[in-house]
Amino acid sequence: MLRTLLIRAAILFIACFAVFFRAPGHVLRAEQEDDLTSTIQVGSSRIDVHIEKDDFAVSHAELLDWVHHAANSVTTYYGRFPVPFVRLFISSSHGRGVGGGKTFGFEDGGRIQIHVGKQTIAAGLAQDWMLTHEMVHLAFPSVPDKNHWIEEGIATYVEPIARVRAHYFDPAQMWFEVVRDLPQGLPAPGDLGLDHTHTWGRTYWGGALYCFLADIQIHKLTQNKKGLDDALRAILDAGGDIRYNWDLDKALEVGDKSTGVAVLKPLYDQMKNQPHPVDLYALWKELGVERTGDTVHFQGDAPLAATLKSMTNGNSTSSATQALNLGRNSRP
Repeated sequence: MLRTLLIRAAILFIACFAVFFRAPGHVLRAEQEDDLTSTIQVGSSRIDVHIEKDDFAVSHAELLDWVHHAANSVTTYYGRFPVPFVRLFISSSHGRGVGGGKTFGFEDGGRIQIHVGKQTIAAGLAQDWMLTHEMVHLAFPSVPDKNHWIEEGIATYVEPIARVRAHYFDPAQMWFEVVRDLPQGLPAPGDLGLDHTHTWGRTYWGGALYCFLADIQIHKLTQNKKGLDDALRAILDAGGDIRYNWDLDKALEVGDKSTGVAVLKPLYDQMKNQPHPVDLYALWKELGVERTGDTVHFQGDAPLAATLKSMTNGNSTSSATQALNLGRNSRP
């Protein structure tokens, strides 16, 4: 009897061990059993899309179009898709809208988990920003926890610009939302700098504020020949994607070297340990962005109007780049 009990206990232990310590590939196969799986090719990269079987208001094809648009946006901004392989898991949730996005790096590429409300319609997917945000995460190395703001800040700042350049977002609407939301990244009383103030506003919009300031400075110092996108592409091309752990200083040094101007590292030194207040009103005036109600107008004769145009469109002559017509008092 005792021997039988010991044998059963041993078998149970081995089974539990196998469940909790099986290889990641086995876990993924188990998760895929009830999924609808499709493969999307983006250049030389592959995205395996696993869609939970449920009663979505949108079709399988519409979900795949949404994935295509996000991937195309990121590819347009970076010049290529950031990693060779991604597993994308789309799960259902109640109501409408997209939420719960998370991105992870693995040896062979990345993994993204995201939820889509079962009542979400195709127009809702077309307006979504979250999947593009998550895919931007693939294009920057993993940095120490204190620097998490740069990962979220880049994703927050780059996502709308990438969608504009890929023709999925209106530039006037984009700049209206940036003007509206960027003040959330300004330091509040008691702020200790980006590396030490881990509030939601400073992590997402404080990081975006850093990117915005860096983009302006790089354009100004290079007479609009270079921008933040050039620095971020250089970091990616140097092997700095989500699969790898880097010190932030290393990434910023690679970016500065690519543009030929010292902006990213000096600006980080100014913002990491102290509040570094910014006069956003003055910057919008210089750039020629004037908010009126729920829209913006562009002042074509503003001192940095050409910089705003370059920040929006990039320096690429690709047909995928959406032109921003910045005439006097114009409204794209």
